[in-house]
Amino acid sequence: MNDFQNARTAQMGGALDMSIDAGLRAFMLGVYNKMAMGLVLSGILAFLTSSVPAVRDIFFVVDGANNLVGITPAGWALKFAPVVALFIGMFAMRNPSKTGASLYYWAIVSLIGAGLGALALIYTGESLATTFFVTASAFGALSLWGYTTKKNLTGFGTFLIMGLIGLIIAMVVNIFLQSEMMQFVISGLGVLIFSGLIAFDTQRLKFEYSYMREDATALSVATSFGALSLYLNFINLFQFLLAFLGDRE
Repeated sequence: MNDFQNARTAQMGGALDMSIDAGLRAFMLGVYNKMAMGLVLSGILAFLTSSVPAVRDIFFVVDGANNLVGITPAGWALKFAPVVALFIGMFAMRNPSKTGASLYYWAIVSLIGAGLGALALIYTGESLATTFFVTASAFGALSLWGYTTKKNLTGFGTFLIMGLIGLIIAMVVNIFLQSEMMQFVISGLGVLIFSGLIAFDTQRLKFEYSYMREDATALSVATSFGALSLYLNFINLFQFLLAFLGDRE
């Protein structure tokens, strides 16, 4: 990951008026395509863990109407597995290979996708589809702005990351408090923070390309990690929007 740390350093000092060429467009298209395929895989796995009884019953406990009433030990392990994998990756993926970065991406996507089956057991299919459409529309607009704006978002990104840390702490605290009002506030902040991160990460990827444009291997690794960052932003925005748009079964 040293190359990516250097890229972020270059971002902070680089000029924002970077020439947009065919290479940059191809790189960003590769990131978006990989992210899109990750979302498709997540949808398939979420369907399997929510609709196929033999798979569903490994992770979730449902009532006669197929509504979620509990989580099995395997389900709890699945719930926290992506967080553990991301934490391990911070140390194990410092100098990843092209194949290693790609496998890491698909592993995280698979774990998250399987865990999303719980949402299909809680919310109606119509509200899930509506929220996904709203999320996709917001993502497209925010990412386009991050790609085209001439404003340097580095300072904005630092503020968002600090906000994300605070959000995580608030979510952990609310596990014990179980406050509906606090959950409402957390959801609102989550929407704002991940909306901002979509724009910030899109611009960051442009700077990473400018730093690594002559290194095909580094660009391939950056494609996987870039797709992962945008995928995580999308999924988190989707889940927080469900708090406002989702109708429960």
